[in-house]
Amino acid sequence: MFVARLPVGDFGQGSKRVRPDTQPVLGFSDEDKIRTIQPHDDALVITLRIGGYDVKRVMVDQGSTIEIMYSDLYKGLNLKPDDLTPYNSPLVSFEGRVVTPKGQIRLPVQTGSEVVEVNFIIVDVYSPYTAIVAKPWLHTLGAVSSTLHQKVKYPSEWQVCEIRGDQSAARQCLVAVIQHKPETKFLAKAERGL
Repeated sequence: MFVARLPVGDFGQGSKRVRPDTQPVLGFSDEDKIRTIQPHDDALVITLRIGGYDVKRVMVDQGSTIEIMYSDLYKGLNLKPDDLTPYNSPLVSFEGRVVTPKGQIRLPVQTGSEVVEVNFIIVDVYSPYTAIVAKPWLHTLGAVSSTLHQKVKYPSEWQVCEIRGDQSAARQCLVAVIQHKPETKFLAKAERGL
């Protein structure tokens, strides 16, 4: 169980104010489950402001060490190949295949008044998500996330602010993954053990 010790009163939706001489303590309690569907095993899917645009279907993956941007979002943000810097390490997709990234790009990610520069690795594979944010974003923001509570909490100007997850979007993404038909060539190789 996560324990929340949030001093002093509530100052609006999504924030708790603390005295300037006190560090806000980030945590979760059963109260944070209010307005969530329980029990569940949904991914934490949020909306973030990336590169000046509100981007939906961003998955928070606290187990990953790299941030991913899928090519649909890359194209939707009108980014060009000239905007990318090389990224030479191959990645493994959710389907288990090796993916060669198109490159990487550094973009601002805004949450409330906080702005964090994030290095996104651009990949051209199917995903119902537009992007994945991971430990580097969480750590730079000073945030903690909870899939159980469907929230990300972070300190900002002596407050604890929060981003709520979208369980409906998470479930739509799960259905899309289940319905997605992987490439025939990849399936044939996998069945032959290649």
